[in-house]
Amino acid sequence: MKRTLSFRLSTVLILYTGFILVIASIAMINATHYHFQMYGREMSEAQHSADSLNSHLEQAIIQSIGLTIGGALIVSFVLSVYIAKRISSPLISMKNITLIMARGKRDVRLPLKSLPKDELEELAASINHLAEQLEQQEKLRIAMTENIAHELRTPLTTLNSYLAAIQDGIWEPTPERIQSSREEIHRLIQLVHDLEELQIVNSIDFQFMLEQVSLKKSMDQVMDLMRPSFQQKGVNLEKKDIPDVCVIADESRLIQIWTNLLSNALKYTPEGGTVEVKGTVRLDLVQITVSDNGIGIPSADLPHIFERFYRVDKSRSRKMGGGGLGLAITKTLVERHSGQIWAESENGAQFYVQLPIQR
Repeated sequence: MKRTLSFRLSTVLILYTGFILVIASIAMINATHYHFQMYGREMSEAQHSADSLNSHLEQAIIQSIGLTIGGALIVSFVLSVYIAKRISSPLISMKNITLIMARGKRDVRLPLKSLPKDELEELAASINHLAEQLEQQEKLRIAMTENIAHELRTPLTTLNSYLAAIQDGIWEPTPERIQSSREEIHRLIQLVHDLEELQIVNSIDFQFMLEQVSLKKSMDQVMDLMRPSFQQKGVNLEKKDIPDVCVIADESRLIQIWTNLLSNALKYTPEGGTVEVKGTVRLDLVQITVSDNGIGIPSADLPHIFERFYRVDKSRSRKMGGGGLGLAITKTLVERHSGQIWAESENGAQFYVQLPIQR
């Protein structure tokens, strides 16, 4: 049974108070008993007058009470210091760990012997979890910086070499070479646009224009717009049963989700392949599945495909275009709509999106 911190503190304080009272009571009883025995013995011997004996008894009892209270205070002080150190010790350790984390060291952890037993240990576990998350975020930040540099370096290097060759008279500024330069510029513009888009949708100040949206209507609209692209590449786009249900969503962002998923499927499906879209209703959720029979996703890469700039094969992805931000944007949009998205890979790739239904 898990005991809360308040329960454990209450138990300690009750035991602590009871211990002091028992010790003080025993000392008081023994002292009083001793003095009354002396009082009775001296009265029987009639060595002193009754007034003198009463005065001595009163002084002895007062002295015993004073010594007992003094002893109780000393014991209370010692126990209080001990208990305070025991309580404050983990808090001081947590403070020191957070200060170390604030200085940039993310691999520090608080020692935990077993599962948390109270709120203090839960706080320690939370700080350890926070440290793990910060360490992971730091690694992602470094990786993202490297990826941004990589994404910018290639088109800029290409553009620089093209312009240098034209400037030196090695190349003629033919339409084909100008078009190649424009493609590299377009790639840079698209990368900047995706970065801006990702920043916008992740902002806590970003607000959706929520309304009732027909899921079937939004999917039909996207598929009609993208069908020419599929036909141009020779990829079949098939639509299975899409439930005619409504979801509370920002319609333009919902269309963006379907567009990103279909564009991703088209990108990695070879000529003659098939991309299939279908939907099912499960309790209060609607699930949309976008599947293809393309190159698939290695199982080791599945947990990372929604990370920024993550690409399964950098060289192959560069040939196919894209900066590795589309799925990260899609995941953020789905989660901002209180939904979930995940991927599987079996004879191609399958992406699943679940959204709550408006009844």
